[in-house]
This record gives sequence, structure tokens and C-alpha cells, in this order.
Amino acid sequence: MQPSAQPGQAPDGQQVPDGQQARDSQQAPAIRVGDRDRDAVVHRLQQAFADGRLDDDEFDERTRAALTARLNTDLAVLTADLPEATGGAAVAVARPSERAPGRLAVAYKSSVRRGGRWRVPEQFRAIVYKGSGHIDLRAAELTAPSTTVFAIAYKSRIDVLVPLGVRVELDGFGVSKGWSAEEDLESRLPADAPVVHVRGIGYKGTIEVSTKPRDSGALPS
Repeated sequence: MQPSAQPGQAPDGQQVPDGQQARDSQQAPAIRVGDRDRDAVVHRLQQAFADGRLDDDEFDERTRAALTARLNTDLAVLTADLPEATGGAAVAVARPSERAPGRLAVAYKSSVRRGGRWRVPEQFRAIVYKGSGHIDLRAAELTAPSTTVFAIAYKSRIDVLVPLGVRVELDGFGVSKGWSAEEDLESRLPADAPVVHVRGIGYKGTIEVSTKPRDSGALPS
């Protein structure tokens, strides 16, 4: 009679690799994810975007998928080709010893640009006179759970780019959203999601809030 195989051995007596043995014994079931799981993946995507590993379209597509994911397997594929996260959460309160971020940007017949990794104060003001403004918060560190951007565009255009993981509130004259209703995922966000308030005045100009850069075009004259 042929002896029965021992644990970790095939019926012919050969050793079975540990990884194969684990896979053969049980396939890990997919698990439903919560808001914290989604947030963690969004933060990793923000880090990759800031590092230049993802372009605008990839970052937007993966972030949208992360916010609507239901299973851990859905989230895993979004970061499978990215390195492990090294930074902290996108929203972190600054320590007293840290240098306070700039609160004001002014452009006179020139441009204001803020983007990449930069620390956004609780209140940030941008004033542009006959120029252009580009305020990109997608890979930025928000230093407070609620951030207010005050913008004044005089015969100018100011674009404010926000990540999909924040709740957006608009107020003022000449301020608009640049994405369609089906792209708006705010209804899926948790109650404690970060908030970005955009308060502005566009005098013969425009202040537009969007999740992606607009196509290049003429600025208001």
C-alpha cells in the first residue's frame, strides 16, 4: 500500500512550495472596504501623482475608481504598479515648529501658479489682475479639515483644481464648477471628508473649479 502524503507534500512524496500550498488550500475571499480603506488608496494616488508617476488622466481615473470601490480587490489593482506610500495623510494639521504656508498670491498682468506638493493654509487668497491663476490642490497638503480659497479675477481667469476626495462649496460672483453631474462623487464621500470652500469674485473674468485641467484657450481680455 502506498503511504499517504504528509502535509506539505504531493501524493508522489515531492515537497509542495509553501506559496502553492497556501493557494491550493484556500483562496482569500474578497472583502468589502470602508471609507478609511478608500481614503488610504486615494492618498497613495496623490503621492504618486505628486511624484510624476501618474498623469492627469490616470490620476483622475484611478481616484474616481478608488472612491467608488466596494471590494479590496478593486482597490488593490489601483496601486499594484505603485511603490509603497511614504507620506502621511493628505490632511494633516501643521506642528508649531513647521514654517507656516504662504497665505497670499498676487499677479499684476502676470500669473499665479501653485501646484505639486505644497502646504495649503486654512485660508488662501489669490488676486489676479489681467493675468491668469492656476491653483492645484490635487497633490497638496491641506493643513486643516476645512480650507477656504478666496479668489479675485479682474479680467482674468483663475482655475482651481481640487481632488475628488473633498467636498466642494462655492460662493461669490463668477465662480462655477467645471465638471458634469455624473462626475460629481461628493454624494459618496463620508461625512467627515475634507471641505474646500471657494469664495470668489470674477469681474469680467472667470473662476472655475474642476478636478482636471481645462484645455488651453484664450484668457478673458
